[in-house]
Amino acid sequence: MRASGLRSKDLLGIEPLSPDEINLILDTAEGFKEVSERPVKKVPALRGQLVINLFMEASTRTRVSFEIAEKRLSADTLNFAASGSSVEKGETLIDTAENLMAMRPDMIVIRHKYPGAPKMLAERLPASIINAGDGAQALLDAFTIRERLGRLKGVNVSIIGDIAHSRVVRSNIHLLTKMEANVTVAGPPSLIPAAVEKMGVRVAHSLDKAIDGADVIMMLRIQLERQGKLSFPSLREYYNTFGLTEARLKRAKKSVIVMHPGPMNRGVEIASDVADNPERSVILEQVTNGVAVRMAVLYLLGGAHLSE
Repeated sequence: MRASGLRSKDLLGIEPLSPDEINLILDTAEGFKEVSERPVKKVPALRGQLVINLFMEASTRTRVSFEIAEKRLSADTLNFAASGSSVEKGETLIDTAENLMAMRPDMIVIRHKYPGAPKMLAERLPASIINAGDGAQALLDAFTIRERLGRLKGVNVSIIGDIAHSRVVRSNIHLLTKMEANVTVAGPPSLIPAAVEKMGVRVAHSLDKAIDGADVIMMLRIQLERQGKLSFPSLREYYNTFGLTEARLKRAKKSVIVMHPGPMNRGVEIASDVADNPERSVILEQVTNGVAVRMAVLYLLGGAHLSE
């Protein structure tokens, strides 16, 4: 176990984390959320450390959230995007990373379309590697659930939509089942992976069955860019069958919360009046909490000690 309380110098995903490490990150994020609510939203925790944001695919929310987290921790940051870089001229990821490593960064935050890219860098570079692809999203989702409901153990979470292509589903399932939550997945048969039950989840074949008894409803968008083509007749039919509307939401518990990792496709997987429901929707809270969780991850991996 490292001095920071994390066993590894890297955060490559949720699967390698123990429940104690997950709780450590969530507990640390609680303190950093308070920092974000101060008039001066900055602490010197990572002063003097360099963080490179290496985003090889577009992701506005994730990139901006990491940038804000880094600035609030007083880190120096360098942003790198594939567009306009040597990558477009044929340079490999390893060559790019090793050139960036020559600048002596302490941490590299990477988002790449190939899931194995962060691990490949972690094995070759001394800097801490943070996978910005999906693990951080699962942590902020868990933080939001715990903040709203007071616990993760025993919570009934239904994840509905494009289960097959979503990057966050696997991480959310790993995290939630590790923390002893009950997970149900639902969507069209063409969007449910074979043998997904082996991950410890229940499969529901209709939206109504999925939300019955749910404490948390997590809606996912249809990932058309990963599918290549529709896996069902039309978006309208999908909305009529699996879109979360106010009428369908009434079947759930009165205390249910609605989540979405973004970006949303309003009128496809979720109705606007549900997404904007001030009593049920925690979608904007997820965005706020994302900064606190990313601050916690950077702080723990940076090995710094928070000083007021």
